[in-house]
Amino acid sequence: MRRAFVAAFITAALVTALAAGVVAEPQSRPQLVTNEAMVAEVTRPAAFDIKDPMAVLAYVLGSLPGRVTVYPTENYYYFKFVHAGVAIAGNLRLDPRDRDKGKIYFAYYEDNADWKKDGFEQSLELDGARNVQVERVDNLLYRIAYQGTSVLFALNDVSQRKPPASAVGPDERVIGPVFDESAVRFFLVYNPRAKVFHYVLDETGKVADDLAPLQRGDRILVGKRTGFAFYRDHRLDRKILIGVFEQNVRLNNYFDGPFDQLPDNFIEGETLRQAIIDSDPSVKGKIDRLGYFQDDDSRYAISPYMQYRSDGDLLQVHRCATDRRVPAAAYYRCFVMDDAGPRTVGRPLALRELRGKAR
Repeated sequence: MRRAFVAAFITAALVTALAAGVVAEPQSRPQLVTNEAMVAEVTRPAAFDIKDPMAVLAYVLGSLPGRVTVYPTENYYYFKFVHAGVAIAGNLRLDPRDRDKGKIYFAYYEDNADWKKDGFEQSLELDGARNVQVERVDNLLYRIAYQGTSVLFALNDVSQRKPPASAVGPDERVIGPVFDESAVRFFLVYNPRAKVFHYVLDETGKVADDLAPLQRGDRILVGKRTGFAFYRDHRLDRKILIGVFEQNVRLNNYFDGPFDQLPDNFIEGETLRQAIIDSDPSVKGKIDRLGYFQDDDSRYAISPYMQYRSDGDLLQVHRCATDRRVPAAAYYRCFVMDDAGPRTVGRPLALRELRGKAR
């Protein structure tokens, strides 16, 4: 239990360091995190009412420097802190649909843990009606001000990141670049022939993880920090995301996969909506250009990868990709899972279809 708590504290500290700009300006030496600092933090007396969202907003803005970088491409600025001994997580989101109208979204909650039930949470829309001022200063640059505190939020400009030609098939469409909150970068790609999406690892710069091959299948590589699992494509020079660790999805932490970090600021025209409808005609007329459903605020989830619990779950992808019974046209359907979801690993679509034909 002690190791688990310290690991969680270190993870939070490292992510805080990333949010403070360490990605943009790497330090020559890693940040040291001590148990002494953790003890001081969890024993600090409460300074405000955690159930008053405007007091929490004032605390969050007041704790930030004058300018911060919003790295995730779905425009969430994540934060964590400890209040009266309880770990709190949250985010500020600058939604491209209405941030230019002076709106932002603010949410925070008791951080998830396997040993406890969900705690309280707060979520609200903020604008001038609550004396929160949101101003577009420049392209991808916004000022948020409240109670005399003003912070510039610079959205991550990844518009120039392009995959090498060797990483994209002749029939595929690149939807856009993805910067996940894990600090791992991807390219979201759609394959109209196989009618599937892939998150392809962006290796045009240093990958923020150490990928280690499985002993039972060296085409599968798993990140030592994130738990992200990739498959080395047989046909193209690239690595496709095939799995995220199930516990991370359950805890809704920074390593739950890039499904919630689509390249919102860089999607051209109808590219995303057309790809979604092509892959799933049932949503035609129901989603907007960013994939949001028109009758509520939910979003079409693009999560082709599995939620794995063991190496054995991942190996079924390799078995599919090397199975001679799988038609050549269905090869890329080996990297997309059917019925993947909470507590459900799923299996490659190509294997399901192969077994269906055998019947």
